[in-house]
Amino acid sequence: MIIKMLSILQHLCLQFKLNIFDFLYFSNQMKIISSFLLLVFAFLSSNAQAYKVTLQTPDYKSGLAYLTYYYGKNMNIQDSAIVNSKGIAIFEGKEKLPPGVYSIVFPGKNKLFDFLVDKEQFITIKADTTDLINKTEITGSKENILFQQYQKYVASKGIYLQNELKAYKKSTTKEDSTLHEKKYKELNEELNAYRDKMIREHPESMLAALLTSMKEPKVLNQHPITRQDSLDNYYYYKKHYWDGITFMDDRIIRTPFFVPKVEQYFRNVVSPVPDSIIKESDYLLLLARSSPEMYKFLLNWLTDEYIYPKYMGQDAVFVHLFEKYHSKGVSSWLNEKQLTTISNRAYMLMSNLIGEQAANLEMVDSTGKSMPLYNINSDYIVICFWDPTCGHCREQVPSLDSIYNAKWKNEGVKMYGVLTETKNKDQWIQFIKDHNMGNWINVYETDAQRKIVEDAKKPSYKQLYDVIQTPTLYLLDKDKKIIAKKLTMEQINDLLQVKIKNQPAQPVKNQLK
Repeated sequence: MIIKMLSILQHLCLQFKLNIFDFLYFSNQMKIISSFLLLVFAFLSSNAQAYKVTLQTPDYKSGLAYLTYYYGKNMNIQDSAIVNSKGIAIFEGKEKLPPGVYSIVFPGKNKLFDFLVDKEQFITIKADTTDLINKTEITGSKENILFQQYQKYVASKGIYLQNELKAYKKSTTKEDSTLHEKKYKELNEELNAYRDKMIREHPESMLAALLTSMKEPKVLNQHPITRQDSLDNYYYYKKHYWDGITFMDDRIIRTPFFVPKVEQYFRNVVSPVPDSIIKESDYLLLLARSSPEMYKFLLNWLTDEYIYPKYMGQDAVFVHLFEKYHSKGVSSWLNEKQLTTISNRAYMLMSNLIGEQAANLEMVDSTGKSMPLYNINSDYIVICFWDPTCGHCREQVPSLDSIYNAKWKNEGVKMYGVLTETKNKDQWIQFIKDHNMGNWINVYETDAQRKIVEDAKKPSYKQLYDVIQTPTLYLLDKDKKIIAKKLTMEQINDLLQVKIKNQPAQPVKNQLK
């Protein structure tokens, strides 16, 4: 390139009769420009390729290999590459990889190899599939020198740990089982000591961050005797649960252990009461506010966990997440369909949270007489949304009527049965007659009543009560506040008995004047 430019300059000298000093001056200037251009080209070339992972695997001469990463409970595909006849596959891209634990999945998907991705992202992996941990070499990444060293140590200790565990299970005497339990404990302590050593000697490494995050809080009292000992253990464990994790480190997200740790905390450590879950959720999101990926991950996980919760009442957590975060526009990474799903679900739940007053039901009975819910006076009301063509309803509603007549009716309970499909009105009336359910308050919404609601652009009763399947049961108190919802008949009965048992005794009227 420089020679070509000098030739052009010589031509210019002849054309414009430049002297030799002018020529030398322009020559030097062009050399400087050429050097600068070469540097620019080199810079652009390096930045056009933000990551490059080269797999050398002589045992394969063809097939498709995958570059995957851990996220949540799944291994997600980042890239794929064809293995050529020389056993080489190249994964590359123009944007840097988010740091975390990645894996190479070999052709056939029956072997994989874990490695770390952090700041250094031009990595070569020379894989020997006969012994991936001990014989594979990684260059271009200092983090992986440490990681391989750790993997080799864990693999060697793992063999001994497994052997001791097997021996313990096969023990036939107390002496043998005690011996193998002791050896297993010693090996485990050695493994933990090695991890602590790696953290001490390489505190700034990614491996140190991962090992620190994996650590479990120590048990305060190994042999609790009293209830207070157990409580002290619990509170200590909960207080120190997140000691090893900084919620400003996005690298922790893409690991196989982070999601199980989050699940363990919210499902088994935090009290299942909605207020407790909400408090912990807000606190973790506050810690992660300066880490976009961590914040996104936590809000997504919490939303998925509580949009359809496992326990009654925890839908209040989801409504809180919607009102405080999603409705404020902080989840901009979600697409329109996802946001609509979250929004619709939240509005379906807002009016039927535990402890809130249930919406009134403007309904009529089979004779057309108005029988709104709010006109029913009773200590307890069980609302049953059902339809005579529903198989589960045909099976469960008669059983519900039986327990009502045998027990609930004498305990101050009234049944409020709602037909969900008015097109089946005739079958509904016949079913009520056939099963002698005349002592229920059996109601339905007329077409005219439904039209009034629609014209006013108000939510339907199905939306207000989140009726998406039948039968759906609600238990209300005398003030029409929701005590329970979407429980089975047996669960409703158990809860009723607890409520009735703990109900304060009515004062006895003084007969003396």
